[in-house]
Amino acid sequence: MSPRIDSTSLYGTLNLLILKAVAGEPLHGLAIARRIRESSDDSLTIEEGALYPALHRLERDGLLEASWGTSENNRRAKFYALTAAGHTRLTRERKQWLAHTLAVSRLLELGLEAD
Repeated sequence: MSPRIDSTSLYGTLNLLILKAVAGEPLHGLAIARRIRESSDDSLTIEEGALYPALHRLERDGLLEASWGTSENNRRAKFYALTAAGHTRLTRERKQWLAHTLAVSRLLELGLEAD
């Protein structure tokens, strides 16, 4: 397991993480948080207090659309799906994140290179 990353260091990346989490299928809030945690080998934990305001902002900005459904434990839940604008934003933010990561890697002499 990788070391846990403090949630304050996720500032500015939360939107990207959420957009990526729902890129494959609509998910409800707790499933989004779980997907991020599991995909990061338990290194990234998104607290509800950060997750739900971000989901509402992304929905307001037209990057996610929400619909009501039933969760895996038969509870009513709001499911979030990527819109066309969300797909476009995800692509753009992934490219920006890669450029940023490579620049910091060069500075820190980590030897990371783009594929």
